[in-house]
Amino acid sequence: MADLRGELLDAWRAGVAAVEPARCVLEAVEVADGTVVARGSVVARPRRVVVVAFGKAAPAMARGLAEGLDGLPSTGVVVAPEATAGPWPSIVAGHPVPDAGSVLAGRRVLELAAAAGPDDLLVCCISGGGSALVEVPAEGLELGDLVATTELLLGAGAPIDELNAVRKHLSAVKGGRLAEAARRTTLLTLVLSDVVGDPLDVIASGPTVPDPTTYRDALDVVDRHGLRDRLPGRVVAHLEAGASGLLPETPKRPHPRQTIEVVGNGPRAARAAVERLRRRGITARVVETTLAGEARDVGARVAVARLEVAVGVYAGETTVTVRGDGRGGRNQEAALAAALALEGTDGIFLAAGTDGIDGPTDAAGALVDGGTIARGRAAGLDPYEHLARNDAYAFLAAAGDLVVTGPTGTNVADLWLARPPRPRIR
Repeated sequence: MADLRGELLDAWRAGVAAVEPARCVLEAVEVADGTVVARGSVVARPRRVVVVAFGKAAPAMARGLAEGLDGLPSTGVVVAPEATAGPWPSIVAGHPVPDAGSVLAGRRVLELAAAAGPDDLLVCCISGGGSALVEVPAEGLELGDLVATTELLLGAGAPIDELNAVRKHLSAVKGGRLAEAARRTTLLTLVLSDVVGDPLDVIASGPTVPDPTTYRDALDVVDRHGLRDRLPGRVVAHLEAGASGLLPETPKRPHPRQTIEVVGNGPRAARAAVERLRRRGITARVVETTLAGEARDVGARVAVARLEVAVGVYAGETTVTVRGDGRGGRNQEAALAAALALEGTDGIFLAAGTDGIDGPTDAAGALVDGGTIARGRAAGLDPYEHLARNDAYAFLAAAGDLVVTGPTGTNVADLWLARPPRPRIR
């Protein structure tokens, strides 16, 4: 079993390597005789390239773009959770909750977009985490209002599309408003997708694409999670005013001169993991790339799902409804639930975030098997209690099953691999 555990972890790493941001951008963009080309299509022959890169993968995407631009004159900014050296100045901003750095970054991004002229090309490199990292509160709102709203929605287990529907209507940069600021120039948007199905209006809250959601949709999300009485009064008043037609809606029409390329996503990572396993002589296939739902429920289901191959590979992003005061993340919670389903069998299950970060912990996720529960119990821990308290981290640490990689520099949501239990011969 130890050898197969190692094979699954190696396959996960191969999946992450396939969505390395610089590599993805370089494959998508090139310059030929001063003309910028994206996947074979001419974008522009610019006097200058203006770059705004934001998200967890922004530093690496920026490095790849700088190499691909082949010396074209350029300026720009890179926004990420940590300081980084790169081709353009960087701003450190908050994630998963926006902070003062996020507002500084948001204002700088809007400034660069508005300054880009008809002879320029604005390139937006967007990746997961961008919603928090770049922010400008809508008129009449303050950063604290947006922080409180984000925290309440995250705590309620709101999926990313619902969370972003609200955030777009509280912001001056999200929901197509960045593209609106760049109306004078040509726009190239490069996306490293961390959202199931690659919905461009959801990834980083869709700053460069039309927003199909409305103020009424945002209020419906708030009410669905029972949060109207808990949100800051200014936020509720703002959403209600918008729903009543007293505020202009988010942009609904596309930028007239924009090219959009999704350069990497979960399915790409999943396919690479399968290829790695097959090269090692292990039968495998991509089973699902639209994982969603409550992490513990989905993890328990996937871990024991029967397959015609040895290993199933999955991509997507689940959610956790926080009920306790423990520590963990969606992948750890899924793994602990999977470990309970696998107890006493020869099954193996790996769940980890491709960004190397799972919740407010130092782990990317966990790699569990039929002996995980016994190892945790030997340390005096009760798996059911830890699951009830959303405290998967402590149990999995005691079992020796956490996967700790550190930040990977990419982000296409989560990548899971499962070897379900083999039928017992009686």
